[in-house]
Amino acid sequence: MSAILAKPLGAPGILSRRDLLSGSYYFKTCPAAEEIIFRKMKAWFRKDYTLAASIIRLHFHDCAVRGCDASILLNYQNSERRAYASRTLRGFQVIDDIKAKLERYCPKTVSCADILTAAARDATSLLGGPFWEAPLGRRDGKTSVAKEADLVPQGRENATSLIKIFPRKRIERSGFGCSLRLYWRNLTQSCKKSSNFVNLDATTPKTFDAEYYKNLGKKKGLLSTDQELYSDPRTAPFVSTFADQPPDLFYRQFAVSMVKLANVKVPTPPNESEIRLNCNYVNPAPRKNVNPPRHG
Repeated sequence: MSAILAKPLGAPGILSRRDLLSGSYYFKTCPAAEEIIFRKMKAWFRKDYTLAASIIRLHFHDCAVRGCDASILLNYQNSERRAYASRTLRGFQVIDDIKAKLERYCPKTVSCADILTAAARDATSLLGGPFWEAPLGRRDGKTSVAKEADLVPQGRENATSLIKIFPRKRIERSGFGCSLRLYWRNLTQSCKKSSNFVNLDATTPKTFDAEYYKNLGKKKGLLSTDQELYSDPRTAPFVSTFADQPPDLFYRQFAVSMVKLANVKVPTPPNESEIRLNCNYVNPAPRKNVNPPRHG
């Protein structure tokens, strides 16, 4: 399997080994890692199919801020997770369950960032979408800031605002309809009650397909952002292509875009990353050895 270099934004061209992502990253240290993630994701999917879309969305919110470093999972006051912009995110219990299993099987080995990345891939597959090799080897960040959650599109932006996001993240515009809108395609909270959810794709809400794009042509986009994709001349050709062509084209582009999204990364000081023991919290500081006083 090939390895993929995840080049940090603004970083020099030469990377250290720790920046090398690989499809075989855990083959020696935790060979059953991806199987465990898939089995757990499948079990949760059987309980509640809506969690698949929620995990894809959670992955996007993680990668869109500081890169895919699991900062969205940190649960403390003024973290991204506690931000108002993150109030409708779901699926945290799925990641916690997977992490607990992995810690029993191969402790201190698999990062929360990699769990979320692989789980998003598996969630797509369980919905009937494509499967792709997810390069792994990420480390977990130690910083999460609530105000940075506002950087994630909330569904009210115009096409110009959306397009500007992706050069910043080094994702080409042709994939932006996939990597941005589809993570949100199944569920969003309705305006009436915070506990109510409505389908963004009213036609086939339980299936991963291109019906979303066809619905835009019928003016059935739930959010203003959705219809912007159809009406703006810069993005309309992509909507038409995905709506009119065989679904395999959309599946391939989605997989490519998701790999690119998962490789978005920002430079992190060596002391600002780790393999978390619990995805909700940074690891406790190691205890310093204190020499007992000598009695002469």
